[in-house]
Amino acid sequence: MGAGREVAISLDGVRDKNVMQLKKLNTALFPVRYNDKYYADALASGEFTKLAYYSDICVGSIACRLEKKEGGAIRVYIMTLGVLAPYRGLGIGTKLLNHVLDLCSKQNIPEIYLHVQTNNEDAINFYKKFGFEITETIKNYYTNIDPPDCFVVTKFITPSQVKK
Repeated sequence: MGAGREVAISLDGVRDKNVMQLKKLNTALFPVRYNDKYYADALASGEFTKLAYYSDICVGSIACRLEKKEGGAIRVYIMTLGVLAPYRGLGIGTKLLNHVLDLCSKQNIPEIYLHVQTNNEDAINFYKKFGFEITETIKNYYTNIDPPDCFVVTKFITPSQVKK
């Protein structure tokens, strides 16, 4: 952050008593409304869902869902990752994503993926910096937003990337 005062970025878990913070952030950040199942999945994911604070102000979040694949393997789906516009470029999104990637490594979870609207170049470029790649295009994934298509963006964590 250069000279000047270092501002602490901290992460906190999402619980029943602060889930409204996540709801307010999502309303400000995303063009879609999330249902009760989204919030139930976010709460159930435990450490995989976090709120980010910048100088004690809630400015971002990551919300994930743990999914069982055929054969029993677990993968992580990033339902949402967002940072309020005035706080972007400060490393908050990076800290949130690295937190989840570290958890995947520690828990030997080999796959993490998400959906990104096809015109969201900032998000696509952000995830590519972390080794994610576009693995699929889904036509008409979204309703009520344009364009309605999305990319499936995936990172496969190989055993050599998994920390012991």
